[in-house]
Amino acid sequence: MFVLRKTLKPSSVFTTAHRLIATVKPPEPASSAAYDDLIYTAGRERDFATVGHLLNQRYSNGFFTTNNTFKFVTTDLSVINDLLKTLADLNEGHCRKKTYESLISRLCKIHLIDEASRVAEEAAAGGKHNAGASIFHPILSVLTRKKNFDHAWRVMELMKTKNIARDVTCYNFFLTSYSVVGELKSNVDVLKKMAEEGLKADARTYDALVLGVCKAGKMDMAIAIFRRMLEDGVEAMHSTYAHVIGSLVRLDYCAQAVKFVMSYGGKDKKLESHNFGLLATRLIDRKKVGEAKYVLEEMVKRDLDMGEHLQMYYNQNVK
Repeated sequence: MFVLRKTLKPSSVFTTAHRLIATVKPPEPASSAAYDDLIYTAGRERDFATVGHLLNQRYSNGFFTTNNTFKFVTTDLSVINDLLKTLADLNEGHCRKKTYESLISRLCKIHLIDEASRVAEEAAAGGKHNAGASIFHPILSVLTRKKNFDHAWRVMELMKTKNIARDVTCYNFFLTSYSVVGELKSNVDVLKKMAEEGLKADARTYDALVLGVCKAGKMDMAIAIFRRMLEDGVEAMHSTYAHVIGSLVRLDYCAQAVKFVMSYGGKDKKLESHNFGLLATRLIDRKKVGEAKYVLEEMVKRDLDMGEHLQMYYNQNVK
């Protein structure tokens, strides 16, 4: 009995419980969103030691940064200096690189391009493990979409001075934006630069080129580029088909549009439904009733998905 009372002595129980509680670690977050929430709270409190710990921990547990990781970074630029110190001290090279990319994307999203460029330079200065072309993609994307081409080319030159190879994505940003504004001659210069650096065109490259010539109404050239893409073994994006289909109908080359869609049918059901459906929609918008009925009937023969609106039009006007 004496032994039992000694074992259950209140002070001993409390001491043991206190030790157990002190040694129990809090559960680690179980998702990227959970990490983002904790980083947001730590960042708002300017607890950058915790921010760094969470960034290291999430990477080691297989959770990567997201668009919300640095949501606490707003127009208060005073946090950037502390963040740069925190990122430079992260454990693993790939972890640092991905974290730099996430921060740069956040800064670009809130239109702080100069600060994003500063972070990119800091990453580049840290060596090859911290930076690659992808570090600069968000910056180039924003600058070219804003048609600030001079600034964008300065960023490309900065990459060169930092021995960071420009990839095809970098040049695609320029090609797309030049095509939107109709600067086809500038696209030729971009293609020359790509050739000099040994870069091959990908689907996005061809998509931009087709967009440019379609906007200029040069449909023979658009078809030629489209065919060259397929000859080079590059699979066209859905948007590339859309550029050609939409422009042919807009220019009243409806028969050619039907022929184009028919010639690339029968291989991919999803793509075929997209192309025929888009063509029918464009024809209906242009009041080309006869051509639209023909395309819809062809869709029925091929058992292609029409979508709700086209199905309704078919039921009311064709069936």
